[in-house]
Amino acid sequence: MLKIAHRGAKAYEPENTLQAFQKALDLHSDGIELDVHLSADEHIIVMHDETIDKMTNGKGDINKYTLAELKSFRIAEKLQIPTLNEVFDLVDKKCFINVELKNADTSKNVVSLIEEYINEKGWNYEHFIISSFDWNALTAVQKLNPNIPIGVLTEENVDDALAFAEKIKAKAIHPDFHLLNKENVQQIQEKGFLVFPWTVNSDEDIQKVKSYKVNGIISDNPDKI
Repeated sequence: MLKIAHRGAKAYEPENTLQAFQKALDLHSDGIELDVHLSADEHIIVMHDETIDKMTNGKGDINKYTLAELKSFRIAEKLQIPTLNEVFDLVDKKCFINVELKNADTSKNVVSLIEEYINEKGWNYEHFIISSFDWNALTAVQKLNPNIPIGVLTEENVDDALAFAEKIKAKAIHPDFHLLNKENVQQIQEKGFLVFPWTVNSDEDIQKVKSYKVNGIISDNPDKI
């Protein structure tokens, strides 16, 4: 059962920072999950929210700042906001990377970056999976490069996600773990998809989800899986 570190090892380090991703590697995670947005000058920025308000000493929308401006803000007083390139370089094929697109605007840039690392730096498609709640973003990825593995995120309906996954030939379905039971996990897997539920943190929930025989678990505490 794969251990996937949610926004890095978020239980131990500030989420979506290089420190969180390094901690995930130190804990022998099989994968890391992260979120991306575009800066004003179209660099791929790793942060969950559309604004920098929650995580940094600044305020405002990510897409209103250039990369240089974003780099001037601090997370937890000392850490910088990372770019997706920096995360790829840190991970360096040590685990797979689940890039969650927060909106369709990021599709083209993320696909281009993945292609660059495959064509020029010896990575392969198995090192990546792109997920999103915005299924239009996933459709755009599939049209740009059908070789990139796709994970269909859902917090509402597993059956709808399954139907969409079949339509775009996704690799995995990433459901809110509360939607799952042994029967629907088996149904998804019998259709040929992996099941990566999120965000499973308590010991009790981890054991319950493990009993469903999912393929991997996305958690703030990857060492608990």
